[in-house]
Amino acid sequence: MKATHKFDVKKSVRTLATITLFSVFNFGHFAHAEDKPTTPAVTPQLTLELAQKIAMSTLQQCRQDGHAVSVAVVDRSGLLITQVRNPAAGPHTIGSSLGKAFTSASMGQTTARLANAIAENPALNGMRDMDSRMVILAGGLPIVIDGQRVGGIGVGGAPGGNLDEACAMHGLQQIGAK
Repeated sequence: MKATHKFDVKKSVRTLATITLFSVFNFGHFAHAEDKPTTPAVTPQLTLELAQKIAMSTLQQCRQDGHAVSVAVVDRSGLLITQVRNPAAGPHTIGSSLGKAFTSASMGQTTARLANAIAENPALNGMRDMDSRMVILAGGLPIVIDGQRVGGIGVGGAPGGNLDEACAMHGLQQIGAK
């Protein structure tokens, strides 16, 4: 009887080892299959060509409206893609347009909305100090393509942020962005 018991234990251990090996290999196979990248959803991108089209359309609209401005277009991270300036625009418009673009891309809101929120609730004033690149004055809009924020546009130099914003909106409409 003892010999049969040993044989059964050995057989059981062998069976358990075989099952374990198959499990490991099959699990490894399944895990490998799960790790394979799936086809990513198409994420809209703000290309240099689109950014330049937005910037030039915005600059031209402001020029037609009688305003000498600078226009900056940034990617979703707030990094500059392109910037244009009317030669008659003040030197400060370069920084203000970039700051407005950065702020709207970073915060996902228009800079006018952020400025209004701070005016209505002074406790939010600390937002102005979150990042030295932020400019919270009207004239910055997030760029949204196919429902996804891909960047921001900032305009500086018109005699009012609402006018900067109107020019920026025109530029966005030229590529079907919001």
